[in-house]
Amino acid sequence: MISPVLQDDRVMLSPLTLTNYKELIEIALQEKLVQYSPSEINTPNSLRNYVEIALQQAKAGTSIPYIIYDKKFNKYAGSTRFMNINLKNKVLHIGSTWIGKEFHGTGLNSHMKELMLTYAFNTLGFEKVEFRVDERNIASRKAIEKLGCTLEGILRKDVYLLDGFKRNTCCYGLLKNEWAAKQLG
Repeated sequence: MISPVLQDDRVMLSPLTLTNYKELIEIALQEKLVQYSPSEINTPNSLRNYVEIALQQAKAGTSIPYIIYDKKFNKYAGSTRFMNINLKNKVLHIGSTWIGKEFHGTGLNSHMKELMLTYAFNTLGFEKVEFRVDERNIASRKAIEKLGCTLEGILRKDVYLLDGFKRNTCCYGLLKNEWAAKQLG
């Protein structure tokens, strides 16, 4: 899978590397940044390990990780990726998304997701994009629903979080024709 830069007037998504991830260390140290995620990123070493795993997945063709740059604030904001890429069935996930608290509620996430969805459907030719989110993460769920995604089900007690809690995971989906209709509407 290729990893082009995706950008609009607000955000630039560039391939995440073992060099540029260092721009995210300060953000990753924020308290409760990934409280609903099983990923550990809250130390420089754990963040590096997180990036190394993402890059291994990219090499295997199952992930395309990005570093997020907010053009409005002229700052790096976090990370996101295409993941669980299934070429045969033309389905992928958008996930492992985290942005610094100062970027929450600024519209950055909507811009990122619009770029990623457009690229997944129109350039890569995928037919479905999925999102998985902790059932308790109401803000993320509302943001995903705003994109036009449908709650397809809840996986009960399927992922352990860092604090030992086993979360319920909401599975959302968006079909290519639904995205196209939303863009026209």
